[in-house]
Amino acid sequence: MTTVEADRNRWLVAAAAMAIHLSIGSVYAYSVYQLPLQTARGWSLADVTLGFTVAIFTLGLSSAALGRYVEKYGPRRSGLVAALLFGGGTVLTGVAVEAGSYAGFLLAFGVVAGVGLGVGYITPVSTLVSWFPDRRGLATGLAVMGFGAGALVTGPVANYLVAVRSIPTAFYVLGVSYFVAMAAGASYLKKPPAGWAPAGMDPADVAAAETHGVVVTTDLEQRTAKEAIRTPQFYLVWLIVFVNVSAGIMLLSVASNMTQAITGATPTVAAGVVGLLGVFNGAGRIVWSSLSDYLGRTGTYGLFFLLQIGAFLALPRLGTVTLFAGAMFLVVTCYGGGFACLPAYLADLFGTGELGAIHGYTLTAWSLAGVAGPTLVSRIVAATGSYELAFYVVAAALAVGLGCVGLLRWRIGVVRRAQLRGTPHGLTR
Repeated sequence: MTTVEADRNRWLVAAAAMAIHLSIGSVYAYSVYQLPLQTARGWSLADVTLGFTVAIFTLGLSSAALGRYVEKYGPRRSGLVAALLFGGGTVLTGVAVEAGSYAGFLLAFGVVAGVGLGVGYITPVSTLVSWFPDRRGLATGLAVMGFGAGALVTGPVANYLVAVRSIPTAFYVLGVSYFVAMAAGASYLKKPPAGWAPAGMDPADVAAAETHGVVVTTDLEQRTAKEAIRTPQFYLVWLIVFVNVSAGIMLLSVASNMTQAITGATPTVAAGVVGLLGVFNGAGRIVWSSLSDYLGRTGTYGLFFLLQIGAFLALPRLGTVTLFAGAMFLVVTCYGGGFACLPAYLADLFGTGELGAIHGYTLTAWSLAGVAGPTLVSRIVAATGSYELAFYVVAAALAVGLGCVGLLRWRIGVVRRAQLRGTPHGLTR
């Protein structure tokens, strides 16, 4: 079969995807606004934090609700919609802050920008997987790394604008910047033509997507989103994501206070540790997703849970800042890596035909985990005055997640054996 020529450079497509994810990843720099908003508007810490919680919750719900929109209209249009909503929502946040409207603040940042987050997060994914059938993990890792690293870019800029100008000005400038960067990235996004394959790869092998001898495709037929959510595989993946995100976001939500309480570190040292968590979050996304192309996605998730179980059991006993921070860095790499490997894993399981929609449904696990993780640790600490029990509860949850990985591996084997026999394996058995 002759390889079809493409009118796009796939590495530039990856760069366009990163432009979108770097912009929406700025949500991780939200803590920069917390104290200034409290001081300027008199809103409580709980009031300000609610804006972030609503945005993350909306991200998951909008990803699920609009996944079909992304697949129907393509990455360019959905990327432009994401740019308008996220950039415009950020500008409207500035308007609400200037007017002193808390309800407007929640609506603009939590809902409008939150929907932009959801659409922007899933928009480049299926496109990138299609351009990198030989490196699915690397491709999605590149984009999602941008989301993890977005705070490293936005944080200093937002802090400077707030200090020398005002909070509303920061939102105005950043909102316009996000729109320009995201719109530019969306304008270059396009799926490859039918029959295209990267140099050195036989187009006939694209559907199977065998990567360096590791067969990662477990269900060679393309599945629609409706078909995917009728399979046991989908719900096992959902649970795996929920547990992995709950563990990571629980740690991130209290990282500074927890470091000070357990190691006796100063607030300045703890702040430095929190800053490095962002670096490891971003690095974990590209490193783990690239390794998953060789280890296989199921094995990679199993390793995530094994490493984190050990880390959470050890954390209460690590009294030095260096060791304690090292364990947290390991957990955060698994947190970021879980996000980066997810789109490629879904493509392995269900194909790329409606990957955006399937990915969106799976991200509802992120919405719920974003509430469950921080709520769990805050209630345990309030009841016991210590973080120790929270570590053990999370370790137990991670053990359940590891069990889900084992069940998924078993289910993959069932599907493969059915395929080898040439018999229908069904969607729900």
